Order: sequence, then structure tokens, then C-alpha cells
Amino acid sequence: MRRFVIPISYLNQPTFQDLLSQSEEEFGYSHPTGGLTIPCNEIVFLSVTSRLNGL
Repeated sequence: MRRFVIPISYLNQPTFQDLLSQSEEEFGYSHPTGGLTIPCNEIVFLSVTSRLNGL
């Protein structure tokens, strides 16, 4: 598992909001380390963030 830091502007994007919703459903938002676990593989996550980076 890798840790990523994302720009706060991603939080307003529908694609990223979908990932956050999936994360909440599967893992919840209460993590002792303060991070979130996103339920997709790294390649998918990098693809989503790459597209958002181009906006």
C-alpha cells in the first residue's frame, strides 16, 4: 500500500468524490493514522489523479 498526498481541489471533482464514497462504504472514515484507504488499485488511482491533474 502506498501513501499519496492529493491537492484539496480534487475533493470537488465528481470522479474523486466517487472514490471517497466507495472508501466510506468499504472502510469508513475513522483511521488511526489519519489517512483514507481508497478501494481501487494503484494504477486506477494514478489514472484518476492524472486526469484530474490535467483539468
